[in-house]
Amino acid sequence: MNDNMTEDPNVSAAPSSVIVIFGGGGDLTKRKLVPALYHLAVQGLLPEAFAVIAVDRAESDDDTFRGKLEKYVREFTPQEFSEQTWSALRERIHYSQGDFRDPEAYGKLSTVLDQLCAEKGVSPNYLFYLATPPSFFGIISDQLGAAGLSHEPAGVWRRIIIEKPFGRDLQSARALNDQLHQSFQEPQIYRIDHYLGKETVQNILAYRFSNSTVEPIWNHRYIDHVQITVVEHLGVENRAVYYEEAGALRDMIPNHLLAVLSVIAMEPPNSFDADEVRDEQSKVLRAIQPLQPEEVLKYAVRGQYGAGTLQDGSRVPAYRSEPGIDPQSTTETYVALRLQIDSWRWAGIPFYIRTGKRMMGRFTEVVVQYRHAPNQLFRGTHRARRLNIAPNRLVLRIQPNEGIGFEFNAKIPGKFNKLGPVQMDFRYSDYFGDEPSTGYETLIHDCLCGDATLFKRADNIESGWSLVQPIIDVWQALPPREFPNYVSGTWGPSAADDLLTREGRHWINSETPNYR
Repeated sequence: MNDNMTEDPNVSAAPSSVIVIFGGGGDLTKRKLVPALYHLAVQGLLPEAFAVIAVDRAESDDDTFRGKLEKYVREFTPQEFSEQTWSALRERIHYSQGDFRDPEAYGKLSTVLDQLCAEKGVSPNYLFYLATPPSFFGIISDQLGAAGLSHEPAGVWRRIIIEKPFGRDLQSARALNDQLHQSFQEPQIYRIDHYLGKETVQNILAYRFSNSTVEPIWNHRYIDHVQITVVEHLGVENRAVYYEEAGALRDMIPNHLLAVLSVIAMEPPNSFDADEVRDEQSKVLRAIQPLQPEEVLKYAVRGQYGAGTLQDGSRVPAYRSEPGIDPQSTTETYVALRLQIDSWRWAGIPFYIRTGKRMMGRFTEVVVQYRHAPNQLFRGTHRARRLNIAPNRLVLRIQPNEGIGFEFNAKIPGKFNKLGPVQMDFRYSDYFGDEPSTGYETLIHDCLCGDATLFKRADNIESGWSLVQPIIDVWQALPPREFPNYVSGTWGPSAADDLLTREGRHWINSETPNYR
């Protein structure tokens, strides 16, 4: 599709195939998926014999649909736009109108697929991407099975990608998995979590297992605690209907945050085979101690934002004043948890995780704080009585400014033996340049190539919900009385600070601005 060749000889173009996007007219397709395909085309990672079919209910034709996509591709491709690359990709995008519930739509789709493969020389490998509301996941899967489109003839493959949320509690997650398995085998199902497509999340594995100075001290003997933070300054935006049903707990914890935690805490796999990696991640999730009902009250904090002022000076309304939100809503927009992993490596080490909207800023990062070094050596030095040696701290930045920071102590020049913190900072863009990305390029390419390493298995999904379910049960039984309990543009409710301060710790917020 493009004269460009990928720079990595170990990465090749995906095999000849067709991507069918259900929900082709939605925001995910326009803002993420098609720009991601464009970026893959620029990198030479799409095959020459390739096609995309967008399926949605609105009446349209190929040319009209392609014209609507072009403005989004131009907007979400920050590098110089290539007319040649877009033109080649554009001609491979097609539109098929149909209702997701209507069996006739799948018969029509099957005919279109047969025609495309015959006329364009595309291999009948089909990737079905469900960029739809979750209520359609089971319906589309069933219809694809009934139409024979999930069956894999000899020598070809059929795969399905579903977006989060994978259920809204443990029971519904199990039911969804059971329904998907009626039409697709587990190796055909790719549950996507775009956080696992972030370079830094993938680099955590490389950082841990390829550096001899890291893994020997990646355990309870040297680490004091771990913090995982995913926050943003945005409010509910245009997701009021979904967010009122989900809330921050369901929306973020069983997928994004636990996915990152499992990468941080997993044991070294025997290889980077997909199931070897996911086996180790699954062991981590099963080893997390579920909170008992009385522990939920102590180790789980929820919050909802009130009106406030953001860093840019703009005034924003309270969650309950947002369009489409119940004025008496008890939906949480902030969650903080203290978790522990019952394993030798992490015995006694707390993992603090938090996520929230309308926060001080937008960033996703992991902080690994090491234990304090002994102070005795410095007791006789200048200002010894006030001396408190800062702990070493590793910061893995997932977004923005992807990279790794490390803080250690050094002597401040001068007569006295006085220590001060020093920050070392690695940014991907400084060393490797900026590569255009929506977060979906790696995941789409991996799925086309049959690499499920960065995708979730059924057992990963159900283990995550098993951890969240006790919190859901307690919070449903005891509605919050103090909402809203934090001001927009701050770091969340005071109860979240108490979660750490009562154990002699604190959240790493703006104390490390250079890491942002």
